Amino acid sequence: MSFQDKTLQCSDCSKAFTFSAEEQEQFKSRGYTNEPKRCPECRQARKSERYGNSSNSYGNSGHGFTPRRQLFPAVCADCGKATEVPFEPSQGRPVYCSDCFRKVKAGR
Repeated sequence: MSFQDKTLQCSDCSKAFTFSAEEQEQFKSRGYTNEPKRCPECRQARKSERYGNSSNSYGNSGHGFTPRRQLFPAVCADCGKATEVPFEPSQGRPVYCSDCFRKVKAGR
């Protein structure tokens, strides 16, 4: 399919911007079905508002948005070592450190 440059209007600032043929190909290859609503400047401003420019609560400098896991303190049910786990431990359920968890998992 041959793409041609399109002129679109930004939904935030109403400025006209070009949605290039290359960008259209990239959108299609990523599976996007909608055209962009915002010009590149407004898109960047929105990203900055949402995620910040510097190091943020997502544990990075604004590239990729993988949130940092919240870790909860726990005591390993097998070896008694203090550890942290990515879930809130429940009463009556064993919690293992990573070494003991591998042993328990291998024993299944």
